[in-house]
Amino acid sequence: MTVLIALPVLLPLLGAALSLILGRRPDLQRVLALTVLSVVVVIASVLVHHTDTEGPIVLQLGGYAAPFGITLVADRLAALLLLVSAVVTLAVLVFSIGQRVTDYGRETVSTTFQPAYLVLCAGVSLAYITGDLFNLFVAFEIMLSASYVLITRRTSARRVRAAMTYVIVSLTSSLLFITLIALVYAATGTINLAELSLAFRDLAPGIQTSIALLATVVFGIKAALVPLHFWLPDSYPTAPAPITAVFAGLLTKVGVYVLIRTHTLIFQNDTVWNVLLVVSILTMIVGALGAIAQEDVNRLLSFLLVSHIGFMLFGLGMATVVGVTGAILYVVHHITVQAALFLVSGLLTRRTGTVSMREMSGVARSAPLVAVLFAVPALNLAGIPPFSGFIAKITLFRAGAESATVWAYAATGAAVLTSFLTLYAMTRVWVGAFWGAEREPFPDADPTDEVTVGTGHSSMPMVVASSLLVVAGVVISLIAGPLATMSERAAEDLLDGDQYRTVVLPEGVPR
Repeated sequence: MTVLIALPVLLPLLGAALSLILGRRPDLQRVLALTVLSVVVVIASVLVHHTDTEGPIVLQLGGYAAPFGITLVADRLAALLLLVSAVVTLAVLVFSIGQRVTDYGRETVSTTFQPAYLVLCAGVSLAYITGDLFNLFVAFEIMLSASYVLITRRTSARRVRAAMTYVIVSLTSSLLFITLIALVYAATGTINLAELSLAFRDLAPGIQTSIALLATVVFGIKAALVPLHFWLPDSYPTAPAPITAVFAGLLTKVGVYVLIRTHTLIFQNDTVWNVLLVVSILTMIVGALGAIAQEDVNRLLSFLLVSHIGFMLFGLGMATVVGVTGAILYVVHHITVQAALFLVSGLLTRRTGTVSMREMSGVARSAPLVAVLFAVPALNLAGIPPFSGFIAKITLFRAGAESATVWAYAATGAAVLTSFLTLYAMTRVWVGAFWGAEREPFPDADPTDEVTVGTGHSSMPMVVASSLLVVAGVVISLIAGPLATMSERAAEDLLDGDQYRTVVLPEGVPR
C-alpha cells in the first residue's frame, strides 16, 4: 500500500518523459496522458478509502527514516484533495483534447502540451503528500515551470506580459520560501514537518510569531490572498480556457492546502489566527467588489476566485474543528466548481467569439446546454441550497457563531455579504450573456475538424468534460453527509497532530 503514495507523482513524470519521445504521434500522446491520469484517479480513490478507514500511509524513500530521509505522507486531507484534483485534471485534459483551439483562433495542439500538463499534475500531487518543507518547495517549482510553459502557449505580447507577471511574482515567492526554509532550519535544525511541529514549540514566542507570519506571506502569495492577489486577475484570463480552469481549480488551492497543513501542524499561534481572520475579510470583500466591476467574463471569474479563497481562510482562522472542517469542505467544493465555471466560460467565449459581456446575448436560446452548464455551478458558487457551496458556508457560519469573538462575527458578516455579491456577479453574467436577443454564433473556421454538438461549435469532449465537472459539484452535494463526517475527522487529526507525528517519526527519534 505504501508504494501507491509515490505513483501519483511518479506516473505523470514518467508519462511526461514518454510523451516527449512520442512527440511525432500526438494521438498516442493523448491516449498516454488520459491513461496516466485515469490510473491516478483510481489510486487516489484507494488512498481515500484506506486513509479514512486504516489511518495515514507513510513512505520513507530510499529506506532512510524520518527526519533524515524524504518522507511522503498520505492522510485523510491529502488523499481527499488528491482525488478531487485528479478528477479535475482528467476532465480538463479531455476538454483540452476536444478543444484543439484557443478562445480567439484555431491552432493544432502542439506536442509540448501533454508533457507540460503531466509535469504540472506531478507537482500538484507532490505538494499534497510531501512530508518536509524542502520538497514542498520542489513541488512549487515543478508547478511553476510547467505552468509557465502552459500559460505562454500560442504566444502573444499580451500573454507574455501576463506570464512575466506570473513568473516574477512566483519567483519572488520562491525566494521568500527559501528564506523561510533557511530560518526554520537555523532555528530548529529540521525541515521535516512532523519533527518541526515538536521543535517549533521550543522557540521563543517572538521567533514563533515572526516565522509563522513569514510563512503566511509565502503561502499567501501562492493562494492569492488580498493584498497579495494582484497578479492573478492579470495572469489567468489570458490563458486558454482549459489552462485557466486547471490553474484556478488547483494552483491556488495548493497554496490553501499548505496554509491549512502548516498552520495546524506547526504554526499554531493566536496572533497568526487573528491575522488570518482579518486577511480573510479583506480577501472576501475586495475580491467580490472587483468581480462586480468587470465586463470580461474571465476576469470576473478570476476575482471571484480570489474572493472565495477568503472563505477557506475564514475557516482556518477559526482554529477550531468546525472551522477547519468548513475550510476543507469549501476547498473540495471550490476546486470542482471553479474549474467547471472556467470550462463553461471556454464554451461560452468560443461560441460568441468574445469575453465581453456587452458583446454577448441570447446564448440561452442558441445553446441551452451551455446555459444549464453555467447555471448549476454559478448557483453552487453563490451558495444557493441545496448545493455544496451552501453546505460548506453553513459549516463556516456555524464555526463563526460558536467562536463568539469580534473577528469571528466580522468574518461571518463578510462571508454573508460576499455570498450576495457573488450571486449578483453571477446574475450579471447570466443577464448579459444568456438573456436578450439571440446573436449569430462566432463563425467556425473549420467545422469539419471536430465532432460538434447540436448547432454549436463545441466538440463533444469539451461538452463532456464540462458536464463531468458540473456533475461532480452536484455529487459533492449529494454525498455531503459522509464527506462532512470525513472532513471533520480530518480536521480533528490536523489540529491534534499526534497521529501524523506518530506515523512519520520512528521510535527513538529525539523529540
